[in-house]
Amino acid sequence: MVSRGKVVIIAAFAGLGFMMVFFYLYANSFQGDLNKVTIRLESVNILDENKLDKRAHLNVRFYIQNPTSMVLTVSTINYELYANGNNVGEGHFTTEDIPEAGRPPLFANDNLTLSNTFELVNDDKISKEYLAITTNQAVKYEAKGQITIESFLTAVTKDFDSTLG
Repeated sequence: MVSRGKVVIIAAFAGLGFMMVFFYLYANSFQGDLNKVTIRLESVNILDENKLDKRAHLNVRFYIQNPTSMVLTVSTINYELYANGNNVGEGHFTTEDIPEAGRPPLFANDNLTLSNTFELVNDDKISKEYLAITTNQAVKYEAKGQITIESFLTAVTKDFDSTLG
């Protein structure tokens, strides 16, 4: 015969296990919605150029659409930037060190534009692209990377590829 105390302890652990499984399944039920978020390259503009160091800073803007009924946040955007088909470097946008309540909100059925400063370094491999960018010539940009979208319960990392121009 099992004592009453053992039954209570077993029931408590069973209930805790059930709650953990339920919370896991409930949190993952939102991942399909998070995958509906879209991102595209909105604009790339030159901010400044340091001719001595052969560097320029670009303002890279991403347009993010949220067709879901949840308020979301973007924690990271990691991307490679291409100009006229050539890789000109990697860019990173992050809000991971900011608490979720302080991050820019991506409201339900709304959109958000996020800006990132990209450091363009001139070298032999991209000298044509560097010249085209810094002299405001027509340039076809492409950004390939990953975006991490978070809701109050879960997060999704999604690949993207967007062209401009």
